Amino acid sequence: MSDVLTPTGFIGLGLMGQPMSLELREAGYPLTVWNRTPDKLSKATDAGAHPAKSPAAVAAASEIIFLCVTDTEAVEKILFGHHGVTESGPGKIVVDHSTISPIATVEFAARLRDKYDIRFIDAPVTGGVAGAVKGALTVFAGGDPVDIEIARPLISCLADKFLHMGDNGTGQTTKMCNQVMVMNTFVTMAEMLKLAENGGVDATQIPKILADGFANSRVLELFGERMARRDSEITGLLAVAQKDLDLIQALGKETSTALPMCGTATELMRLAVANGLGNSDITQFIKIYD
Repeated sequence: MSDVLTPTGFIGLGLMGQPMSLELREAGYPLTVWNRTPDKLSKATDAGAHPAKSPAAVAAASEIIFLCVTDTEAVEKILFGHHGVTESGPGKIVVDHSTISPIATVEFAARLRDKYDIRFIDAPVTGGVAGAVKGALTVFAGGDPVDIEIARPLISCLADKFLHMGDNGTGQTTKMCNQVMVMNTFVTMAEMLKLAENGGVDATQIPKILADGFANSRVLELFGERMARRDSEITGLLAVAQKDLDLIQALGKETSTALPMCGTATELMRLAVANGLGNSDITQFIKIYD
């Protein structure tokens, strides 16, 4: 495959997928795109991407197909469902940037390899929308080393760090470890900011005050002031945070790992979603303390 002219597909042009697809276009890759709601394709098509009518059509036009969708069920449908990627023929590489079950990932990779001669890389990301827009994500990848190297030039357009963690499933497991820290930090940050408010401190100043101490974190730097202000701009949905916590809990059960902190965070996130905050930005989590 050519480093520059590899025909490429992108499926799932949401908050993360859209800027990622634009990075591939900016790098010169011929790009075919599909999204469940076609109105989200306009920025990519304006940049020269070709719209397709189905995941199968994307795969038929591409050698490497990127996915960035909401959950495990969506990935399975796109791969194996009616007009799915597997209807396009053998010899493709699928790079899945979604955050999904590591257990399902291993099963998907085996099915694709053994039944369809399609290779699969699980490549979840961290860095948020800001990282996607800048092409500065971190990618945790699981898959065959040969496939990793074939995909590396394209993924490097999206990421400052592209880390090969091991076999299929290890990318997703690494993302679960990342989310253990991120999700628990969000919950703790909300409690800290609410304590500041209730104690008469301007909570919007807390991130700056703590910037040089042990209490600082990337989450606090990027989201602390926004959370204190109840900023409604959407950069990541609470419903997706709940989905990630549920995945962590499932992996903990599968691996016999006790996760009491994540258990508490999961219940609090479910409470936030039950209170109507599921389609709000993750910074709105603090509202369950209001």
